[in-house]
Amino acid sequence: MKNARSIWVMLVVGLMAGAAASAPKAAKPRHNVILFVADGLRSQIVTPETAPALAALRSEGVDFQNSHSLFPTVTTANASAMATGHYLGDTGDFGNILYTGETPLPAPVNGVMAAVENDGHLTRLNDRFGGNYLGEESLLAAARRQGYQTASIGKLGPTSVHDVTQRDGASVVIDDSTGLKTPDGIPLSNEIKAAITAAGLPAAAPDRGANGSAGAYDKPGTLAANVGQQDWFVRIATDVLFPRFKKAGKPFAMVFWSRDPDGTQHNQGDSLNSLVPGVNGKTAMAGIRNASDNLQRLRDALKAQGLDKTTDIVVTADHGFSTATKDVPSSASSKITYRDVKPGFIPPGFLAVDIALWLKQPLWSPDGAEISTAAGAHPPGGNALVGPDAAHPQVAVAANGGADLIYLPGKDAQRQAQDLAGFLSRQDYVSAIFVRDDLGPIAGTLPMSAVNLMGSALTPRPAIVVGFRNWTQGCPKPDTCQVIVSDSSQQMGQGSHGSLGRGDTHNFMAAVGPDFKKGFVDAAPVSNADLAWTIADAIGITLKPKGKLTGRVIREALKGGKPVKFQTRTLTSDKTPEGFHTVLNYQIADGRRYFDAAGMPGRVFGLKP
Repeated sequence: MKNARSIWVMLVVGLMAGAAASAPKAAKPRHNVILFVADGLRSQIVTPETAPALAALRSEGVDFQNSHSLFPTVTTANASAMATGHYLGDTGDFGNILYTGETPLPAPVNGVMAAVENDGHLTRLNDRFGGNYLGEESLLAAARRQGYQTASIGKLGPTSVHDVTQRDGASVVIDDSTGLKTPDGIPLSNEIKAAITAAGLPAAAPDRGANGSAGAYDKPGTLAANVGQQDWFVRIATDVLFPRFKKAGKPFAMVFWSRDPDGTQHNQGDSLNSLVPGVNGKTAMAGIRNASDNLQRLRDALKAQGLDKTTDIVVTADHGFSTATKDVPSSASSKITYRDVKPGFIPPGFLAVDIALWLKQPLWSPDGAEISTAAGAHPPGGNALVGPDAAHPQVAVAANGGADLIYLPGKDAQRQAQDLAGFLSRQDYVSAIFVRDDLGPIAGTLPMSAVNLMGSALTPRPAIVVGFRNWTQGCPKPDTCQVIVSDSSQQMGQGSHGSLGRGDTHNFMAAVGPDFKKGFVDAAPVSNADLAWTIADAIGITLKPKGKLTGRVIREALKGGKPVKFQTRTLTSDKTPEGFHTVLNYQIADGRRYFDAAGMPGRVFGLKP
């Protein structure tokens, strides 16, 4: 009997265990998520004094202290990575300005270079490249497909990049052009329009007011943060969308892209023609505080709606920030007198001017108009074509601040790349040179694949990506006072970015919410390419990648996640006869690369040869 009883107990226990194993697992809670992007926020500038809400979130949740922007460290490039989870070699968003091919795009582009921070230009990019110039489904599109309510709010350009295939009002996309009577804005449904009016808000987005004043070579820029415009965006979220999300009873995924501190740092008038205080003056700090206050208002509204305990908040910046220098006497462009540039300083488009002078070829604007430097003109916005014929240029230069994209549309690109790389390596304002893999190897340069710029992109791929010289001014937190040679419209002393110096690659990143650990400092490298995968994993969204240059799930930051191992690596090019070479410092975690700094030793901040 004893043996029979034992057998019976074992049988019952076994049946119970089998039933438990075969029972369906409890569904993972479908939490809400907000991706809050503080454009241009440096990691180490955030303290309880400068940005209390941002510092509090980082302390409360996960502190991604080893964070990274993708190179080029500019806005829409990193927006494409956040939106899709892919590096730029797959998304094709290599910079804020892209060369789109010899055939001009129609209005509002009216030329061969698209400004990605423009809804109309984005529409034309989609038209040119199969309905989705990124070639990858965004997180918001995937979330909506799987039952989530979605919205993207904030700065013109990157806000739309996060839901770039939505151009008909079916999704909530609200930016600077919302409500304005322009053919290029993204429409809203009548239901959302009515809700905005019912909340007592203006139907149209306000402009930036005084914050939009960039000044001139002899006139300081703004002394005001972007408070008014961002107040309207915050109220759209808190007074219109949050109540609607709650009432619908479905989870939501939302992007809130704060133009501050980027817009204020770019335009600040504290430092005209001086590197001090640069982007650490009173006005720039007001922009940082404005972004922090916006975040706090969103968190307060979530709590008031009872949504705080079911909502993850992931905070990132698209890039760090630097102070721009225009004092580059070695550039041939600085020897020319321009109508709107301080004598002796480089103009916007200085690299295109230097290349044109070297090649002894005329300059053309992207719309085909000739640029006469003899008449005091320079490339508009820095972008230009070089060659005897604007319709068939030898070189196209897309200016992106601390890094420029160089395209070689002709049939002899390999020889041209060799010659042009040699010319660039002899300029002391150049720090890093990356060449398209099929055009190399070339002494002094590294292949573009080294920084994940070679993938499945639909847009034309640059032949050369050049990073400009940068350094730190030696403040207590060196990441916060980087200076860069900048090919941009900003004045000397205003803000810029785009380089592969650590001041531009070290962006702010943090997260808090039901799916993230509390009080956790993540020492492993992370980047903007990881965010879509991490958010998707946390809230149960499935992404369907096409390209292979994907980020990783930052699993160590999620509840129950284990530490990830990582290594530090260095890649060095061959030297030119003059000794120029490009060195790349990067880290590897879970097979992904994270770029710390790159360039010629002595010409880039944060580089460890």
